[in-house]
Amino acid sequence: MALLLRNFRLVGFGETGGVSEIAVGADGSIAAKADADARLVDCGGAWLSPGWADLHVHVWHGGTDISIRADEAGLKRGVTAMADAGSAGEATFHGLREYVIERQQETIKAFVNIGSIGLVACNRVPELIDERFIDVDRTLDVIEKNRDVVCGVKVRSSGVIVGAWGITPLQIGKRVAEIAGLPLMVHIGEPPPVLDQVLDLLSPGDVVTHCFNGKRGGSIADTKALFDQAKRLAEAGVRMDIGHGAASYSFTVAKESIRQGLKPFSISTDLHGHDIDGPVFDLATTASKLLAAGLSFEECVDGIAANPRAFLGLSAAPLAPGSRADFTVFDLADSDEEARDSQGNVLQLEKTFEPRFTILGAVATPAARAEREGSDG
Repeated sequence: MALLLRNFRLVGFGETGGVSEIAVGADGSIAAKADADARLVDCGGAWLSPGWADLHVHVWHGGTDISIRADEAGLKRGVTAMADAGSAGEATFHGLREYVIERQQETIKAFVNIGSIGLVACNRVPELIDERFIDVDRTLDVIEKNRDVVCGVKVRSSGVIVGAWGITPLQIGKRVAEIAGLPLMVHIGEPPPVLDQVLDLLSPGDVVTHCFNGKRGGSIADTKALFDQAKRLAEAGVRMDIGHGAASYSFTVAKESIRQGLKPFSISTDLHGHDIDGPVFDLATTASKLLAAGLSFEECVDGIAANPRAFLGLSAAPLAPGSRADFTVFDLADSDEEARDSQGNVLQLEKTFEPRFTILGAVATPAARAEREGSDG
């Protein structure tokens, strides 16, 4: 059924020319005027932004032992698009595509893990033990066959994954990304390799996920030289991504980095089975934590909407007639919640992002914040 959206405040669209209502045709595209039988959707004075996009989730449920169902990260959490961050390598990508990407209402794209087995038995059987775990030819073939949904190459470049193999998997992953003409997403954490080696390999367009982690030896906050290098790379076009996760977000690192002018390109959750019940919960909670850490409201909206959408090749401003309707309607609510980072540190949230519903095509889907026990956010 056609829709007519009214009573909203726009954010994240740039110049909009005073748009006061949005007509969506029965085919799900933006219309110049509303159909006579369009259903009125009163947004209740809430904010309306481009649909939220989460650049780091794990939704290959059943294909890995860590992934959640895409429904748990998507429309009911205010998210209309997401990128699976390396759950599948070349050996399992066909399953991720057939059973998740092609069956969801949300737009789902994916980073191909440079390790052939992906995260089948995450960390228990690391995907990068030695050279037998990477097949360059097969990975490039999978990328070519799935160009429409592949958004990059993923390498988890930390000691618990690569062990004595060190920087080599990242070097191979970077070369594969270059051959394919795709960005690289690199997971940073405990060494080896050391962070200097990782940052030295990156180019504009690449993504550093877990950028504000607090792991000693693997954090941009370890030394001034590392922080300055990360800031220079960000200014040159390397994308800093939050990737909160169970172990990879520090309030202290985030607040100090933002204070010194290093701001993330994208706010993402790294949502999976070990953090969905805390400390991450959902994208709204993660954005609220970045607001509390010093980003402005508009910067947070860009971090969960315009920036990741642009990375995924989606319109950052889907208001033009003919474009597919793709919006999130939400409140910025007063709050007295306590939120926790990945190290158990507590921060008081004065404001929280609260999704009301999404508009994807001609379908309005009610949204809700994730269930949380007590005030632990």
